[in-house]
Amino acid sequence: MSDSDDLYVNWNPWHGCTKISPGCRYCYVYRQDEMYGSEIGSDLARRTANYNLPVKRGRNKEYKIPSGRLVFTCFTSDFLLQDADPWRQECWEMMRMRQDLRFYFFTKRIDRFMECIPSDWGDGYDNVLVGCTVENQPMADYRLPIFLRLPIKHKSIIAAPLLGEIRLSEYLDETIEEVSVGGESGRYARPCNYDWVLEMRRQCVEKGVPFRFHQTGARIVKDGRLYYVPRRYQHSQAHKANIDYRIGSLGEPETARWE
Repeated sequence: MSDSDDLYVNWNPWHGCTKISPGCRYCYVYRQDEMYGSEIGSDLARRTANYNLPVKRGRNKEYKIPSGRLVFTCFTSDFLLQDADPWRQECWEMMRMRQDLRFYFFTKRIDRFMECIPSDWGDGYDNVLVGCTVENQPMADYRLPIFLRLPIKHKSIIAAPLLGEIRLSEYLDETIEEVSVGGESGRYARPCNYDWVLEMRRQCVEKGVPFRFHQTGARIVKDGRLYYVPRRYQHSQAHKANIDYRIGSLGEPETARWE
């Protein structure tokens, strides 16, 4: 994946989510709503003005989202949120209509996946990427066995916010296209130990699965010392660690499989 602004678009068809596991405790959606003085509770899902963004057209009749973009989907909620059941089918239809885009969503509700898919899903849409979020060992052991069994063409594991060391090896099969790891952001962020990150990278290298360290989080422990990282540097500092692992066509470390 590229972080270039001209290669991706954010699409939040609805906003608001219900907390369901330890990783949700200091959810950034709740923090942002509080920062901007939202009068509507963050746990109340509601459709946004950009609900139909993928099929919106400009005055020139062309789509507002150009072909070839990666569309980060529902990042201020959860695409499989039960409250959004009445709206999701129309979103699937927009994804099916825009085969020239790639849609990527994360979920902590992977156990709802089969009851949320469209009737023509089959073994998955070619242009839909699904990330299963895990934050600790219990959530990994619950969600990932479900995830591995599902008919999804493009799968990734998102270990964020990383709250402890996670043993992933048994879940790293050939269907996993990337493992992405990040610490927790925000004023009350729980520390992320860099040793946990390195251990997860080791497991990915051993299994030949691409690995990405996408964010340090606000508090990271390295060599026994706790560091505070301002929000604006959390992505760049993770990048500077230079520990990302990519797999090229010949099996050598190179680039991500679906860059």
